Amino acid sequence: MKISSGTVVLITGGASGIGKLMGEWVLRKGAELILLDINQALLEQTVSAFASLGKVTGYPIDLSDDNQIDEVMIKIGHCHPPVDLLINNAGIIVGKYFHQHSVAEMRRTMDINSIAPMVLTGKILPGMMERGKGHICNIASSAGLLGNPRMSVYAASKWAAIGWSDSLRIEMNQLKTGIVLTTVAPYYINTGMFSGVKSRILPILKPEKVVRRIMRGIEQDKSMIRMPFLVNFVRLFQGLLPQTVFDWVVGQGFGIYTTMDHFEGRKN
Repeated sequence: MKISSGTVVLITGGASGIGKLMGEWVLRKGAELILLDINQALLEQTVSAFASLGKVTGYPIDLSDDNQIDEVMIKIGHCHPPVDLLINNAGIIVGKYFHQHSVAEMRRTMDINSIAPMVLTGKILPGMMERGKGHICNIASSAGLLGNPRMSVYAASKWAAIGWSDSLRIEMNQLKTGIVLTTVAPYYINTGMFSGVKSRILPILKPEKVVRRIMRGIEQDKSMIRMPFLVNFVRLFQGLLPQTVFDWVVGQGFGIYTTMDHFEGRKN
C-alpha cells in the first residue's frame, strides 16, 4: 500500500524500538499516526517528540486485557478516521528455560504476542472489509520458524502468530477483500528487548535497516519478510537434513542454540 497523506496508521508497541522508528517513518510520509503502548510515560515522550512531524496520538494500553482493547478501540473509532494500516508490533519475552516459567508468564507471553494481534485485528478487519481495502502487518520473529533454548514460550507465541497471519492472508485472498497481509520474521534486532544476546555468526540486526525493509515491504505489498536472507532457508534445511545434523549445524556451526545464554532483556 502507498503510505501518504490521508493514510491512518496504528502501531502497537509504538513508544520505543522498531515501533517508534516505524511511527517516525509513516509520519514523514504524511500519514496520521496512532500509537499504542503499555508504558504511558514513554508513550507521552514519543508523542511529544513526534508532534512536529505530523498528527500523532498515543493511547496507553495493556494488550493482554481485552476490556482495555475494547475501550481504546471505541475511543479511536470516535476520534480518528478508519485505520488503513495496522502494524501489530508489541511483544514480550521472558527468556528462561521452559520449566522456569510461571503459568502467569506463559499466559502473558501468549496473550501479548499471539492473542492481542488477533483481537485487535478482529476489531479493525470488518471495517477494512467493508471499504474493500486495508493492510495488516504482523511483526513475528524467526523464532517462529526455529526452536531455540530459553525461548520456548516466546517461540510458541511467534509460531502461533505466523500461522495465524499467513492463514488470514489466504482467507483475505480467497474472499477477494482487497486486504493485504504482511508477516515479518526477523532475527534478533538490536533493541532493549534482546539485551545481552550474543550471536557468533549471524549479525544482530540494526533497527533502522529492519524498519526500512518492513516499510518498503508494506509499500510493495509483500506477504512475507524474513531477515537476514539465510532465514529464508530454515524450513528447507529442516526438511532436507536429519534432525541431529540440523541441530549440529544450527547449534554448533552457527551457535544459535547458545545465543540466549546471557540474555538480560529490558530492565523495566
